[in-house]
Amino acid sequence: MRVENFLVIHRHANITPLLSILISALAFLVLISVLVLIHECGHFFAARQAGVVVEEFGFGLPPRAKKLFVWQKTKFSLNWIPFGGFVRLKGENAETEKERHARGSFMAAPISSRVVILVAGVAMNFLFAFIIFTFGFSLGHWIPTYLSYADLESAAKVGEVHMIPGIIIDKALPGQGAAAVNLPTPSMLLKVDGKAVTSPEDVAPLQAGKSAVTYTVLSGKDLKTEVSVQIPLVDGRTGVELQAYPRDLSAPLRSPLTGSVLALREGWVLTVQTVWGLGQLAQSLFTSGRVPEGITGIIGIAEYTHRSVQLGFMTYLRLLATLSLSIAILNILPIPALDGGRLFFVLLEAVRRKPADQRLEMTTNLIGFVVILLLITIVTYHDILRLF
Repeated sequence: MRVENFLVIHRHANITPLLSILISALAFLVLISVLVLIHECGHFFAARQAGVVVEEFGFGLPPRAKKLFVWQKTKFSLNWIPFGGFVRLKGENAETEKERHARGSFMAAPISSRVVILVAGVAMNFLFAFIIFTFGFSLGHWIPTYLSYADLESAAKVGEVHMIPGIIIDKALPGQGAAAVNLPTPSMLLKVDGKAVTSPEDVAPLQAGKSAVTYTVLSGKDLKTEVSVQIPLVDGRTGVELQAYPRDLSAPLRSPLTGSVLALREGWVLTVQTVWGLGQLAQSLFTSGRVPEGITGIIGIAEYTHRSVQLGFMTYLRLLATLSLSIAILNILPIPALDGGRLFFVLLEAVRRKPADQRLEMTTNLIGFVVILLLITIVTYHDILRLF
């Protein structure tokens, strides 16, 4: 059995809190199941194409609840743990070399076929994410992911997005002018003494040589309430942290071709971020034993699912695409017990021209499985701590 990785945004008045939670729970179940089943379908169809017998296709994870039916020598089963699924290929759990290399087994297939089978699940997740992102960026008016404000400004200049530049006041420093007069934070700075500002660089010249200024800001939950506050200056400063931030951001209707290009770009950006995040996770756990901000597990994904359901179907769909991409990236990395780890041994066999030692491979995968379970436990524990 293949171990799949689980590591890795308007509420309606007539929906009760309980119903909202039930809908979110169902959405979470569908999300996880769809992503893993799509992954396993890749392995299933690639294996059948290569002549490898698929002994079982399980909906959910063991223990088995019921055998559904048998089709083309494959047993389809319903399992008690309602997350995702699995495929079991002939010879995967074989104890002897004879069983392992029997006709129709995974190890009896050519190396090229085994590579395709192992990569097929990842390819399906990438393809699924690409299709959703293409739809979202073309017809859904989605905003691509930009890693810096400069990147966002560049995209606005070429018409990739529509943006009105602005300034966000993230916080007022304790003991200084803005904090003393209770300037609301966060808020969007519109004017300094009645003159419009659109970037942090506009502010200092308007404050030079003055003892006080009046900030006109948008505040409140949705940054829509306009208020004016007079703030005393000390050395030309009000004691606030200013950051460039889009006051308004939207996307035009794009062609499917443009949407597909942006989908490829989104895939690359998220891939780099995912790999970087894994590196940060390893470094943080090794040096401080802590899980860094932004890294989440099952509990965190469930929380994000709940938020996405509240915000609407398109937000939920984007979460689905993002997680599909994350599953693909994590599974293709050379981590024992995952597809990338198994692929490593197949490629090693191709280089050495002989199979790797079975005990070594099984031991490595077992250690990898234990490490993955440990990481899931640690990340889930930190997810729970953040909730409370």
